[in-house]
Amino acid sequence: MYTKEARELYESELQSITESGLFKDELLIDSPQDREIKVEGRKGTLLNFCANNYLGLANNSEVKQAALESIKEWGYGLASVPFICGTQTLHKRLERKFSEVLQMEDTILYSSCEAANVGLFEVILGSDVIISDQLCHATIIDGARLWQVVNKKKLDQGQVMLPEIRVFKHSDMVDLEKHLKETQDRRLRLIAVDGVFSMDGDIAPLTEICDLAEKYRAMVMVDDSHATGFFGKTGRGTPEYCGVMDRVDIITSTMGKGLGGAVGGFTSSHRAIIELLRQRSRPRLFSNAVPPVVVAATIKILDMIAGDTALRDRLEDNTAYFRKGITALGFDIRPGIHPIIPIMLYDAQKAAAMAERLVEEGVYVRAFSFPVVPRGQARIRVQISAVHTREDLDFALDKFARVGREQKIIQ
Repeated sequence: MYTKEARELYESELQSITESGLFKDELLIDSPQDREIKVEGRKGTLLNFCANNYLGLANNSEVKQAALESIKEWGYGLASVPFICGTQTLHKRLERKFSEVLQMEDTILYSSCEAANVGLFEVILGSDVIISDQLCHATIIDGARLWQVVNKKKLDQGQVMLPEIRVFKHSDMVDLEKHLKETQDRRLRLIAVDGVFSMDGDIAPLTEICDLAEKYRAMVMVDDSHATGFFGKTGRGTPEYCGVMDRVDIITSTMGKGLGGAVGGFTSSHRAIIELLRQRSRPRLFSNAVPPVVVAATIKILDMIAGDTALRDRLEDNTAYFRKGITALGFDIRPGIHPIIPIMLYDAQKAAAMAERLVEEGVYVRAFSFPVVPRGQARIRVQISAVHTREDLDFALDKFARVGREQKIIQ
């Protein structure tokens, strides 16, 4: 029963969130996802600078045509989990294509990368050790916690012992090596990192991580969601960028960002690992198969970008141009080369006020504050797309300059 006490408790918590400047309202988009969007209640269009639409394919005409044709041929949905009657030959084509692109032995599709991460560790690890980066994505943390619960051991007098999750300081190889040295007696160790860390846009030092993994006989898992399709020389992600494509054991990623921005995720790895996931991974066994329309559109996208780096190259140029421009204005940004560009404001209320003013000026951005980022680390996370024009970038820079001076953030 939803009691008066319960309602007052929740209302009080919401009031506290609002007063601290952490309330996250949702602006309603009234158009397709693209470089320009319409927002309900706002006049005209806004330039979109906060989507994961890195290659600009979310509203691409060729992709949409492939999706329409796939509905006619393959239907709308499958009304089944994969192992019952939810796997079409179309799904196997996409799995083979991902394996080929990422140079892995096999691939398994999931409803999302969250599902891929949550369903990974409990299958491939027993009472072993996960060593994860301090800033790993929340879904990796959730997957590790599930693994702990599944593999807990009851001790004498009712005590419970959980398998060990170790956390090393962000991209700190000295600290990672310390954890590897201290766990050499364990059967398996798995190092888990993001390829690109989504809040700061920095890249995991995969070369050094793989060196340590080989030295101490550990496996390496990379969530490459913010890199697949556009990062690295030919868009194969951070393992390609770091030159370790043959040294990473497990890659999880998504079709919901650079690859069209719809839904769906996958895990690519060694054949035995993928087969075990097919047999035992709970999010795979108990979730509907990825809709064929998404599968067909993703195949089309992979065909479009295979051997053609034009979109990737344009994204790289746009990113460098905006990073140079926003730095010259005097904003405090996280350095790097990725199209995620965090503009650091530190104060949640200040970030929210600036984002609102930018929206009023025609630049769609959002403020990021706790719990999405740590307290005192509030920011506006700008994300660049291949379909942004030079005029778009200059417009956004001009608005950032105007609002930044108005808000006394820059001189």
